[in-house]
Amino acid sequence: MRKIAIALGLALAAPLALAQTPSAGAPQGCPDKNVMYWQAFPPGGESDLSARHQQVVLKKKCPAVETIIQYKAGAGGALMWTQINQLPGDGANVVGINLPHIVFQPIEGTVQYKTQDITPVFWFHFTPDILVVPESSPIKNFQDFLRNAKSNPGKLNLGGSGLNSANHAAHERMNAAFGVKTVYVPFKGTGDMATSVIGSQVDGAMTYVPFAIANKGRIRPLAVAMEKRHPLMPDVPTFKELGVDWVDGAYRGIGVPKSTPPEARKRISDMWMALNSDPEMKELASRSGFELVNVGLEQMDAFMADKTKLYTEGAGRLQLGKK
Repeated sequence: MRKIAIALGLALAAPLALAQTPSAGAPQGCPDKNVMYWQAFPPGGESDLSARHQQVVLKKKCPAVETIIQYKAGAGGALMWTQINQLPGDGANVVGINLPHIVFQPIEGTVQYKTQDITPVFWFHFTPDILVVPESSPIKNFQDFLRNAKSNPGKLNLGGSGLNSANHAAHERMNAAFGVKTVYVPFKGTGDMATSVIGSQVDGAMTYVPFAIANKGRIRPLAVAMEKRHPLMPDVPTFKELGVDWVDGAYRGIGVPKSTPPEARKRISDMWMALNSDPEMKELASRSGFELVNVGLEQMDAFMADKTKLYTEGAGRLQLGKK
């Protein structure tokens, strides 16, 4: 049975005891404890969906191990990331982390953590940016969107997941690239945003490909930030086709408390690599619009240095730290 706990304090009490229960006869490569998988966003979004995929595949590989998904949502993920190092570094506690969020938020200066406080051990997928409107919208394509935005500056409201997030950055990037002014409306997460977009309470959203796929028939995708058109949305042009060199989105991975020993970090990283390499995981990811990546400990320093530099430069577009 899948178990969901809510409060962070549960990790320090009864569930910790559960997590420390040895998995008798665990196959090679399987953890010897149940996995406490913390989510920084509410249920229903891309982070939750990817965690559910991983939960299914880990259970198949390691039948004696439970993946206990828990939620500590708030402040665009910062509530959980501020508290990551308060969790036990026992190799059983892992936390979902996101880029560019963990670079943007500390630059803005309103959160209680720094990028260096986060200890990534694996980045497992990438979700491309996509612009969508409700199916009922009179905006039928990107050209309609541009005409509307240019004729009515500051009138179109576009939802997104979190402040100083990948969605927020993509929104500002689009405004700058196409010379328009639209208003960004932040939600706690993609799941919280869905009702407002589908119900036309906002004019559209700068979101991720999985949202467009999951809500086919209820929203209309207008443009996607990919090298080529998505095979499940062959009629949707890329931003590159529209004249802007834009291939970007959000990276998702897992981090651990800093107190987690190096050997435990390595075990967790290798386990997530095995999950990502599983045929079922590849099928689930493809069906949902996730682009799998495999960034383990060996590549982590170079990857984080590159992304931190890239997103620090991009923070200027959001005027982070200057407001």
